[in-house]
Amino acid sequence: MQLYEFFKTPIWIEDKPEFIKSLNKASDKYIKAARDKEKKYIKKYGDFGTSYHSSQLTLDNDFYDFRNYVGQKSWDFLDWQGFDMSQYQTMFSEMWVQEFAKKGGGHHSAHVHWNQHVSGFYFLKASSKTSYPVFHEPRTGARATKLKVKNMELSNANELVHVKARPGMLIIFPGYLEHEFVVDHGKEPFRFIHWNIQAVPKMMAKDA
Repeated sequence: MQLYEFFKTPIWIEDKPEFIKSLNKASDKYIKAARDKEKKYIKKYGDFGTSYHSSQLTLDNDFYDFRNYVGQKSWDFLDWQGFDMSQYQTMFSEMWVQEFAKKGGGHHSAHVHWNQHVSGFYFLKASSKTSYPVFHEPRTGARATKLKVKNMELSNANELVHVKARPGMLIIFPGYLEHEFVVDHGKEPFRFIHWNIQAVPKMMAKDA
């Protein structure tokens, strides 16, 4: 039998360590501001389970080179899949940095970002002891009819895919792909940048 694989879900992963130092420095003020916002809560309850979320980074020039890089990569990602990108312009809808609580418990439950075409992560602080992303099977029909798997090794039968994060790791994936972050135990710092991109028809972008 000849194998054909259709309706695959692509995920691009790249090591890009050259951004780590500058983006950690640029992110520090945003994480500090996010922590300062929660001072009263932290004083009363502690920071267990908290995720410190920055304001938008898209207009900050300290992220300019990184924004251009992942913006182009996201365009390439759509073009590589076979979409006619001559008719579209990619635009950041949001980009932010977040850091999980020092006391542990930071996490994100499974979700998608509505009306986005490309999403991505860039890990600034991570290790084998920190949280990491988990991607979910996106085909509802496949999820509804899953059988028991033979073992936990990665195969076409898996419903979840775990990706162990490391500093400098860049991940680009389709905006429809459900994802989550497992509970962090607060053993070591965990910080990452997350972004979403829309492909807008060029005529609409021009009119806007």
